[in-house]
Amino acid sequence: MTKVLIVYFSRTGNTEQMAQYVAEGAKETGGDVTLKKVADTSVDELKAADAVVLGSPTYYGHSSGEMRRFLDKSIKYHGQLEGKVGGAFASAANIGGGNETTVLDLLHALLVHGMIVAGTAEGDHYGPVSIGAPDERVKAQCRALGERVTALAAKVSG
Repeated sequence: MTKVLIVYFSRTGNTEQMAQYVAEGAKETGGDVTLKKVADTSVDELKAADAVVLGSPTYYGHSSGEMRRFLDKSIKYHGQLEGKVGGAFASAANIGGGNETTVLDLLHALLVHGMIVAGTAEGDHYGPVSIGAPDERVKAQCRALGERVTALAAKVSG
């Protein structure tokens, strides 16, 4: 079974709700999902996962400080996460809030680790973004991310 680790930071609950939708999609695709707040996650857990999905609210066009600290600690496994599958999602307070740059910020870290990131030609190309509380569109995008990451990780690790 494909092991999917979803790590997120959420202050208002919006990013947490998105993480739950990503988890639903991953489970529907047969993923063995671990859903964790970044504060409760050890970077050691990255090694055991076939896929890692990161979620953060947007602060100044970047991920939260909590998520950046987690990624800084992940250097411990530099070169050891290569070939795993990754994905990201973000929430913001407004349309021009930098949510796409936050997703790219998270994806950059995964790419530096040598992870495989699959975009999509439909919807939110880099990863789901929500303006405020997630609506039905965001729910569908998050579930699709969970499905896409899990299916790709199954192919790669299978």
